[in-house]
Amino acid sequence: MSDVAIREVDIHPTSKSPLADRRSGFRAILNRLRQFRYRYECPFCGVHLKRFLPFGLKFAVLREKQIVGGGYRENARCPSCGCIDRERLLYLYLRNETKLFEQPVRLLHVAPEARVAEVLHKLSHIEYVTADISGANVMTTMDITRIQFADDSFDAIICNHVLEHIIDDARAMSELHRVLKPGGWAILQVPISRLLDRTYEDFSIADTAAREAAFGQGDHVRIYGKDYPARLARAGFAVRIFQWTTRPDRFGGSRNRFGLNRDEFVFVGWKAGRTERTGGPAERDQLA
Repeated sequence: MSDVAIREVDIHPTSKSPLADRRSGFRAILNRLRQFRYRYECPFCGVHLKRFLPFGLKFAVLREKQIVGGGYRENARCPSCGCIDRERLLYLYLRNETKLFEQPVRLLHVAPEARVAEVLHKLSHIEYVTADISGANVMTTMDITRIQFADDSFDAIICNHVLEHIIDDARAMSELHRVLKPGGWAILQVPISRLLDRTYEDFSIADTAAREAAFGQGDHVRIYGKDYPARLARAGFAVRIFQWTTRPDRFGGSRNRFGLNRDEFVFVGWKAGRTERTGGPAERDQLA
């Protein structure tokens, strides 16, 4: 039997008859039973699941260094829309912890996640700019170490799982800070080791196979450690770390309905200055 629950469409006309009331009650019972049996739900496509699909690479270094946001996860990928756990966390964070869905914002999205971009494109009150160095499926080609936009151009930036690919990540962080408006915020996710106190990087490693063995992916140039917030701070950001498990009511409850990684935090960088109309996250997040 499939692990995916089929979503029902009610084709019965609205009625106040006893038969309609019984049907409505029966459907409510079925829905409760379905939610019990299919414990997971995708917040993008709405499908209910017994479990998500596995996703991720299996290189030994990913296990040995306990890298969060990378590596193999048993319960990560939606079989319906293809989103993975870190995309669901990003979407839920934007929806529940920012005012992005309510306030006018100029937003730069670097290497945009497909499902998240699909949602944001539909928000007419957002001036939405997508960018990537490849230029594929985005609005503009952009080198993150030489961003072509003027100072103070954006209210918000999303740049997830990009910096681990950039040799000069300090310059990239500084460029992101430069184009952010005073009071603006940036979500800056990276794969990060739970064990390393200091970021590990070795630019002499250039071979794809050697990088896979050293960093867990052939196009990565480092493994970030617990000093990642300090690296962002050196670029000028005030860093806040959000732990979704502290607000489970907004992120799928204690049963983890949306199949998130319990060890994954959200790293948010702020630029000092005015805070009006940035649609920013709550100030109560843990300060790094």
